[in-house]
Amino acid sequence: MKSQANPRPTSSAVSRPTAAASDEARRHFERLLQFETDCWDVHHAISNGRQDFVLLDVRGEALFGLGHIEGSVNLPHGRINDDSLGGFADATLFVVYCAGPHCNGADKAAVRLAKLHRPVKKMIGGITGWIDEGFSLVTDVTTTAAS
Repeated sequence: MKSQANPRPTSSAVSRPTAAASDEARRHFERLLQFETDCWDVHHAISNGRQDFVLLDVRGEALFGLGHIEGSVNLPHGRINDDSLGGFADATLFVVYCAGPHCNGADKAAVRLAKLHRPVKKMIGGITGWIDEGFSLVTDVTTTAAS
């Protein structure tokens, strides 16, 4: 019996822009990891005593009070400045998060931190991603940064 190869569709919105060459793709994704982390990696670091960053919840105080990641510090993105960061060493790595993929607060916070020459990564997924991973939130408000 003769085998038949699957006929290939002419093209799709996925394949029309040709995929990057392997070396280029590797460089792109390695670079992306310099800017982003995910909920799983943050949770793993916290749970295993390997937290070498400050986790910043950059949403407003009311949302922070309704639920946030344990150990995070609330500093709304609009309040990030030299004064509000005064208690942190210049080399402190900040990991910022907001409500989720529908929110750009983490991006705004990352821009502010970068302008202040502070190391920063965004936790992709935010609160939505955290909950989707099955991780819990806490409701204490004792970790709000001074404004």
